Amino acid sequence: MSKRLAATESLAVVLLAGLALVGARIGSSAEAGPNDWPQWRGPAGNRVADGTALPMFWSEDENVAWRAALRGLGVSSPIVWGDQVFVTYQLGRSPRRDGSHPSLVRSRNDEGSDERLMGDPSGGDDSRVAFVVASFQRQDGRLLWEHEIEAQGRLFPVHDKHNLASPSPVTDGERVYAWFGNGQMVAVDMDGGEVWQRQLDEGGDSFNIGWGHSSSPMLYGNSLILQCDHGPSAYLLWLDARTGEEQRRVRRSTSTTSYSTPAVVPGPDGDELIVNASERLEAYDPATGELLWHTGENNSFPIGVPTYESGVLYTSRGHRSGPYMAIRMGGRGDITDSHVMWRVPTGAPYVSSVLLYRGHIYMSNGSGIISAVEAASGDRIWQERVGGVFSASPVAGDGKVYFVSETGETVVVAAGEAPRVLARNALDARVIASPAISNGQIFIRADRHLIAIGS
Repeated sequence: MSKRLAATESLAVVLLAGLALVGARIGSSAEAGPNDWPQWRGPAGNRVADGTALPMFWSEDENVAWRAALRGLGVSSPIVWGDQVFVTYQLGRSPRRDGSHPSLVRSRNDEGSDERLMGDPSGGDDSRVAFVVASFQRQDGRLLWEHEIEAQGRLFPVHDKHNLASPSPVTDGERVYAWFGNGQMVAVDMDGGEVWQRQLDEGGDSFNIGWGHSSSPMLYGNSLILQCDHGPSAYLLWLDARTGEEQRRVRRSTSTTSYSTPAVVPGPDGDELIVNASERLEAYDPATGELLWHTGENNSFPIGVPTYESGVLYTSRGHRSGPYMAIRMGGRGDITDSHVMWRVPTGAPYVSSVLLYRGHIYMSNGSGIISAVEAASGDRIWQERVGGVFSASPVAGDGKVYFVSETGETVVVAAGEAPRVLARNALDARVIASPAISNGQIFIRADRHLIAIGS
């Protein structure tokens, strides 16, 4: 059901000229403007928003444009299109996986005290679980509408740090697509009306993966590409974004698992769909599902999502201090010896993805360490211990790199060859989601709040 909390007039979508991306690459029915952030990786898939001044300083009561309360919990990242900011959350409690829950910080020392578990979904009915897609007015944070759907099928157990509202939504300017950890998916129009809904957990147990499904949907042309790597039923799925009907399914090894999100990047011979999974890193033809190339060894917890520039892919694999690498696009078959330009066997983040910005790779980890690496060679330029625990992936723009810790503190670093911390901005909030940037503002999603930084 759609709960309309605003006047019924339609919202005009602001389409600004310049820096528009090719529709097939970002999957837009309408072209994204330079101030749109249609997916958690940003308009170009690299989490960079250059071209406008961005805030450097803020606090609980300084330079915060607005703070909107959320009815439920989640760790999905916000997205922005025109005058609307979208976010998803869950009402009610997810089952907790039995046994101990590993932390990002191995030892319980001072750094470990900064790691945060998900808040209590107090105020909700624990016997009922529902999922919500919500839209907020970008200018003032006013709630425009909520679209709520009842959870269907089995609710799979998750880690203490998240729930079934972990995948981030994506939009093409006509519809918002939201995916949840039980395999349920919904498409709503820009006014909150439901276009279609479907349950992908066909066998009743196909979305049961270790610590809970977290892969987000991605748009390519008129298709939604979904990475459903959950062991025995692992597959890649193409859905028609307009109807939700299945277009293509590529079966994968029955031992394949992944918490990562697929990405389409331009190669020399056409677009390539990059998939980070437990057995290896792979590229498919996004138009046909044909396997193009592969490289890499087994990785128990593949999480990182790649970025790219000028025909080169930069990515980590995930797990504790795993590898990161640079790969020249366009290979075929096993490209380990032919197209891997450099590979560093250890040192990458466990959860967050690496960021490429102005010739350098930036990364943050669960031990309060941020690093910069030369993109051309893989050589480390600098490393700085700033404290905190980082699950959110960094974003960049205006010559600055933003690292948001789980305690809500954002460490702002000057992009460049020396470690120069410009500001440390604290908010009283647990933050796991990666920020969004739009029109000179930074949108930070906490467990129970959506916060706009900058006027």
